[in-house]
Amino acid sequence: MNVLGLGTDIIECLRIAKMIEKHGELFLQRVYTEHEVGYCSSRKAANQHYAGRWAAKEAVLKAMGTGWSRGIRWRDIEVKVELGGKPHVHIHGTAREICDELGITDMLISISHCRSHATATAIAVGED
Repeated sequence: MNVLGLGTDIIECLRIAKMIEKHGELFLQRVYTEHEVGYCSSRKAANQHYAGRWAAKEAVLKAMGTGWSRGIRWRDIEVKVELGGKPHVHIHGTAREICDELGITDMLISISHCRSHATATAIAVGED
């Protein structure tokens, strides 16, 4: 396996909280999968978890080297939590097709957050 890309992002948790307050379900359904909404909403610091997933999605796009181009949608990138709490990225739709074209077979992710900020780093791995 080779490292094909690296991406990082940071977001203010308050920014995500304001988007949720202002746009409610419309915002959540546009950006997050049902699984992500269920997970984040069940957490004590839900806004921090939503912000962490936002940062993760942005970091993944940077690791892919595409940004929000070629028809990629927010929900194409999904963060799930494995047993023990390790986050794992599942890539769907157009983003999956682009990863296949680029030889990206997996995306490693690390997410961290506090009251004020959330950050994520993504590493795209695969074959050259």
